Amino acid sequence: MNTVKSAEASMAEENLSVVLHSQGDLRVENRPIPEPGPNDVLLQMHSVGICGSDVHYWQHGRIGDYVVTKPMVLGHEASGRVVKVGSAVKHLDVGDRVAIEPGSPREMDEFFKNGRYNLSPTIFFCATPPDDGNLCRYYKHSANFCYKLPDNVTFEEGALIEPLSVGIHACRRAGVTLGSIVLICGAGTIGLVCLLVAKAMGASQVVITDMLPERLTKAKELGADFQLQVKMGDEPQHLAKSVEEQLGAQPHVAIECSGVEGSVQAAIYATRSGGVVALVGVGAQMVTVPLSNAALREVDIRGVFRYCNTWPMAIAMLASGKVNVKPLVTHRFPLEQAAQAFETTRQGLGIKVMLKCDQKDQKP
Repeated sequence: MNTVKSAEASMAEENLSVVLHSQGDLRVENRPIPEPGPNDVLLQMHSVGICGSDVHYWQHGRIGDYVVTKPMVLGHEASGRVVKVGSAVKHLDVGDRVAIEPGSPREMDEFFKNGRYNLSPTIFFCATPPDDGNLCRYYKHSANFCYKLPDNVTFEEGALIEPLSVGIHACRRAGVTLGSIVLICGAGTIGLVCLLVAKAMGASQVVITDMLPERLTKAKELGADFQLQVKMGDEPQHLAKSVEEQLGAQPHVAIECSGVEGSVQAAIYATRSGGVVALVGVGAQMVTVPLSNAALREVDIRGVFRYCNTWPMAIAMLASGKVNVKPLVTHRFPLEQAAQAFETTRQGLGIKVMLKCDQKDQKP
């Protein structure tokens, strides 16, 4: 039985892919075009953003316990166009433009059932060993985790839904709501999407910190009320006092996006009693924090792991114009120039580097 509907009788044989073979060994090479199963779709990839985790795998060959032991296609911030549809797929058709949620549960376990599938120990996740990512010409993915894009949402916005989802999940976990005063530590891509989401969710004031003045300038453009430049070695309690002085009050919520020990400490000291510190950034496995200070002031410390159930909200935010992620993209490269794109990201130039996978369509 034929399990797929196809956009065309035959496709080009080329499936150019960005493959990490081992630490430091990044190659652009051809791979076979995958065939979708009954519940999958085959996508012609369009826009894929480079994440810090992609660069970390390239530079170090591992992130924590996830070790690259065989060649792995990188990339997980992505959008594309449906070119084949599995026989059991009902909600997507050939030609649909979609954003890809890169994590999908392999089985219906307790985490899937209670709506927290991101915590499933068996979850498939793009570009996390042993799973390949989607930085390639053609990619197969579970249709249930592909979301149709409205006509007024671009492919690049679709790719940026992945980091935007981190911001949505972080703000939900932190309890950001109307009138919240928020501290965001770190003004990289994740800090900036947390800023955008916090404002969209009704935060009245947001102060954001970073070491780089150009990132703080971008944060101001995106709506940050206050910007605080920090430097390595700043005393955490002094930073907390500076935050309070800028805001005129202690924040209800702190969202820590750097993973730096001193920044985590400052976030705890800065947050008002009864508030919430959400930990998004991942740093050292063991971190010293003022736990007694948090406990005696009933400051909740909440972990944030990726996201779940966020793509519909993100798409609605983008389609309605409530959130504008377009200014985050500062560099674009064709897929063939992946090495240059990765080096640009490694050097910390700009904000978001986007790779364009469709040779015939390099537009946003």
